[in-house]
Formats: sequence, C-alpha cells, structure tokens
Amino acid sequence: MKMTIWSLCLILSLSNSKLVLASHVKHLCRQDQKNALLEFKNEFYVHEFNSNGIVGVKKTEKWRNNTDCCSWDGISCDPKTGKVVELDLMNSFLNGPLRYDSSLFRLQHLHNLDLGSNNFSGILPDSIGSLKYLRVLSLGDCNLFGKIPSSLGNLTYLTNLDLSVNDFTGELPDSMGHLNKLTELHLGSAKLSGNFPSMLLNLSELTLIDLGSNQFGGMLPSNMSSLSKLVYFGIDRNSFSGSIPSSLFMLPSLTSLVLGRNDFNGPLDFGNISSPSNLGVLSLLENNFNGPIPESISKLVGLFYLDLSLWNTKRGMVDFNTFLHLKSLTFLDLSYINTRSMVDISIFSPLLSLGYLDLSGINLKISSTLSLPSPMGTLILSSCNIPEFPNFLENQTTLYYLDISANKIGGQVPQWLWSLPELQYVNISQNSFSGFEGPADVIQRCGELLMLDISSNTFQDPFPLLPNSTTIFLGSDNRFSGEIPKTICKLVSLDTLVLSNNNFNGSIPRCFEKFNTTLSVLHLRNNNLSGEFPEESISDHLRSLDVGRNRLSGELPKSLINCTRLEFLNVEDNIINDKFPFWLRMLPKLQIFVLRSNEFHGPISSLGDSLSFPKLRIFDISENRFNGVLRSDFFAGWSAMSSAVDIVDIMPSRYAGRDSGNYYNSVTMTVKGSIIELVGSVFTIYKTIDVSGNRFEGRIPESIGLLKELIVLNMSNNG
Repeated sequence: MKMTIWSLCLILSLSNSKLVLASHVKHLCRQDQKNALLEFKNEFYVHEFNSNGIVGVKKTEKWRNNTDCCSWDGISCDPKTGKVVELDLMNSFLNGPLRYDSSLFRLQHLHNLDLGSNNFSGILPDSIGSLKYLRVLSLGDCNLFGKIPSSLGNLTYLTNLDLSVNDFTGELPDSMGHLNKLTELHLGSAKLSGNFPSMLLNLSELTLIDLGSNQFGGMLPSNMSSLSKLVYFGIDRNSFSGSIPSSLFMLPSLTSLVLGRNDFNGPLDFGNISSPSNLGVLSLLENNFNGPIPESISKLVGLFYLDLSLWNTKRGMVDFNTFLHLKSLTFLDLSYINTRSMVDISIFSPLLSLGYLDLSGINLKISSTLSLPSPMGTLILSSCNIPEFPNFLENQTTLYYLDISANKIGGQVPQWLWSLPELQYVNISQNSFSGFEGPADVIQRCGELLMLDISSNTFQDPFPLLPNSTTIFLGSDNRFSGEIPKTICKLVSLDTLVLSNNNFNGSIPRCFEKFNTTLSVLHLRNNNLSGEFPEESISDHLRSLDVGRNRLSGELPKSLINCTRLEFLNVEDNIINDKFPFWLRMLPKLQIFVLRSNEFHGPISSLGDSLSFPKLRIFDISENRFNGVLRSDFFAGWSAMSSAVDIVDIMPSRYAGRDSGNYYNSVTMTVKGSIIELVGSVFTIYKTIDVSGNRFEGRIPESIGLLKELIVLNMSNNG
C-alpha cells in the first residue's frame, strides 16, 4: 500500500515537472522576436524554385503567430532569455532584396545566421554589421552583387564567414582584418578581384581560406608563416602569378594546397622541410611552370592527392621514380606534362593505394604481362600512342572509369572488358576500332554501364545493344548505316544520344517521348535521315537538339514548345517547309537558334507581340524564303546581345566534365563570304545574326542599334 502511494506521488511529481517545463517552453519566445521574424518572412515572396531552379524547403511556410517561434523550422532560441540565437533559412525559396532596414537586424542576439542558396538579387546592406554577436554568417549562393560592406569588420566574434557563389565587385574591405577570431573564410566563385588580401595575414586563427574561382591576381605575399593554423588553402582558378612562396609549404598544420589554374611560374621551391610534412593534397594543374619537376617533391611523403597536369617540362626528361616515394598516393594526375620520356606503366606498381591515375599525353610502354596490384578505380590513358588494347585491364576488377581515347588501337574491343564488375564509364573514342568481340548482346551484359563513347572510330553494323542503365551514348563519326535501331527507345535512363556523322537513313524513331522522359541531348546531324520530323521524338527534357544536314521535310514539330529547358536548336540544311515558329519565343533558355538552308517562308514580324529572345546569342535563318518587313522594334528585348553578360558553355549533358565524354555542339556560319564551323567553347565568343539570302525588304530595324555585343551581322542578299 505504501509502495503504491509512493508510486502515485512519483508519477504526479514527474507529471508536474513536465507541465512546468512544457509551460516554460510554450512561452519561451519573446513577442518582439516573433514579430521581427514574421516581418522578415513577409519581406520576401516564395517562388516554386530557389535561385538555382532546384526545389528547396519552405521553412517559413509553417510560421504562425499563435505558435511558439522557438519551435519554428530554422529557429533556435536561448532557453533562458527567449531571444533568437540561430536563424537557418538555407535554400528556403526567399526571393527579394535584403533591405538595409530589414527586421532581420532587430534580432540583435543572433549567433548563427544561414541564408544561403536564396535569391536576394541585390547588395549586402551595411546593416549586416549591426549583428555584432554573430559567430557564423552564411550567405553563399544568394545572387548578391556590389561591394562587400566594410561593416563586416564590426563582427569581431565571427568564426565562420561564407560569401561564396555571388556576384560581388571589387576587393575585400580592409576592415576584415579586424575579424581576429575567424577560422573559416569561404569566398569561392564570388567575382572578387584585386591582389591577395594582405589583411588576411593578420588573422592568425584561420584554418581555412577558399578564394577559388575569382578574379584575383598579382603575387602571393612572400611570408605566409603568420597563418600558422592553416589547414586548407585554396586559390585555384584565379590569375595569381610569380612564384609560390616556400613559406606556404612549411606551414606545419597545412593539409590541402589547391593552387591550380593560375599563372604561377618560375621554380617551385618546397623550402626546408625538415620534419615530415602533413600536406595531403597538392594541386598545381594548369599553371605556367616550366622546366623539370623538382625532385624535392618526394619529401612530401604524406601526399595522397597530387595533380601536376599540364606542367611544361620543355620536352625534357622526367624521373618518374620520384613519385615512388609517395607511398600514400591514391590520386595522381600527370597528364600532358610535355615530356619526351617514354614511361613503362609498370613503374607505378609499388604505389599500392593508387586508385586514380591519369597519364594522358605521355608516351607509354605497356607490357603484355603487366599486372598493376593497386585497386584502380579511374584510369585515363588518352593520347598515349598505345597500339594495342591493354590486356592488364582484364584483372582490374575495381575499375570504374576507363578512358583510352585518342590512341592507335584497332581491331575489335575484347569481350572480357564488359565483364569487369564495377565498370560504368568507358571512353574508347578516336581510335580505329571496327567492332565488338562476342555476341550481339555482349555490352548489354555489362549491367551498370552509364556512359559509352565510341565516337570517331570505324564501327559499322550491327549497332551494339546497350544495357538499360545507359545514360550517355556517343557514337558519332563512325560507319553505322540503315535505320536507327528501335532498341535505343528502350533505354529509359538515356540522357544523351549522339549519332552524328554516320550513314543512317530512314526516319527518326517515333519513340523518345513515349519511352524516354529523360533525354536532354539528341544529335543526329549529318546523316541521310528523311521524312517528317515526328512529334513523338521530342522529349520535354531536351536541352540540345541538332538534326542538321539531313533530308527532313514537313514542319517543325510543335511539341518543341514544351521543351522549356531547350538551349540549342539546329535544323540547318534540310528541306523543312514551314512558317517562322513564333511560338519558340516562349522558350526562356534558347541561346542558339539555326534554321539555315531550308524552305521556311513567310514573314518573321508579327502584328502582335514583339519577337523577344532574351538569351539568344546565335540567330541564323539564312538561305530560306522569308519575306516582308522587319518591324523597327524587332530586336528589342534581345538582352544577351544588348549587354555584356556571363556566358556559360552549353553542356551536351547533365553530366559535366569527363563523365560526359568527348562531344561538342557545332553550327555552320557565314562570315564575310567564308563558311566557318563553330565548335564547343567558341560559342561563348560569338553573338551573331544572319538573315541573308531571304526576301526581306524595307528598312533595317532601328533597334539593331541596341545590340551592342553583336560580333557578326549578315543581312546580304535581301531587298
């Protein structure tokens, strides 16, 4: 009985405690803090996508006046005072400027503020300096521009600052030298310029400096030793020049040094490294170093990542034994180091941890009995003068990525290649392969293959059967003929299909819309395809479509209007007979638009809305039968040709870099009577209009004067 009463008392006591705690939490949020947060929420509009077009989380959606603000998504409070100390609205669809009088600045006790990956489209106001208790400030990828305010120097408690991926101008303010508690500084891809910010040398607590992908230049300070706690130093993709100070290599705490894609030159001096270096990552790719690779690099015995690609040895000899001292290497890139040395790849056998090896551009000797014991995941041996298929690959059961492009390998691709269990990316382009060993479905048995690039060989029928996992297939510049096989339609994950410069005939398969919802690149250029362009061949995901130089007829498929991602459209040199597709102005991302040499006809000026192409950089409708008068405001709204804007290369795939294979978009253009072909990154230079060889009359539109960025204008052979 006593035990029961004691138990009841205990339960009541605990319940009471919970009620007291619950009551305390319920009224924790201060009214002034709640009001400031609700006002801050209302300063922005919420868009369906964030600044990158990626779906985010609407953290402010459930903020309600009748609930405790300390329980809201993204909010943390001091449990004693009820003051908001943390506001995390990263990737929360906020659209609109961050105002100088924003209610945000009434949250004076904030310690952590993360507003990254929103779309503020304005300057960073001076008022940011009023949040004097901030420890962490993250405003990365917010579409901010203008100068970084000097008031940031007031945030003397700051330990972590992230202003990366923005559009700032000018230099860092000197006042940032006051941030003597700062440990991490993230300024990558922020459009900053000037020399290396010397005030950073005063910030002795820094462990991370990231200035990558900006517009900094000049020389690095000779004495970097004051940054004695630095762990990561990244300044890649800038214009720094001169020599790299040896004091950098002697920082005892440094583990990562990322200096690639600058203009560094002169000798590389690692200084007096008496004790074992902690440096694990050293990236020096694409600088202006010349002469021999210093043997003292062998002192950096802790290196596991080393990239010396594009080092110019002036066709000198390289002692590859130097790298054998680096027993911990897992990543080694020596591609295109411009040496006349011939290397026996077996020299790398002692590097038992090596998982990534790129020796592109080096003359290689590969023994038929070679066996590399390291668990290789990525092997890139492009342009190495290899005459035969490397048989040692048969034992590389961990191989994930293989590139042996641009060699001298002929004959058939061995059947055993497709048995490697981890293989997903294969590039055998620019060789002399003529076929595949084994049965017709030999490649189809390679269950996880994602990319296959067989372009620029001599492959001919039968066309290979591919596994359903295939996302990228590049088969241009071969000798395939007959109709495009319907089996391609069954590749439900297909993202990129390039079959240009073959001998295919018949019609375009009527299947991509029905069976494939992911196709973003379809290039069938320079074949013998005929018939009408089927509506069923248009996937809504298309970003790049090229069917130029065929014998296609009929009209342009109206289903293109659904391709809101379309950036590149080329149907040149066909016999398409249609009116001007006014409806294409609905495509917001269209950059390249080529209707050249067809049988298009009629006017291209409408009585209604003006023809506005805000992103258009190449407009070629030459050699057709268009007629009529161009309205005076015809070129109004062509923003990309009116002002200087940053141009991003049109990638043929959602997979950037080497994983997308060796393929580039191309168009033909007439410049001063000469026909030239634009390929790849050349697109970023040209902004052109060609309406020549039609039947236009009247006056040249006055709005042509708005196009200040125009490089080429061809209006010849009209009326």
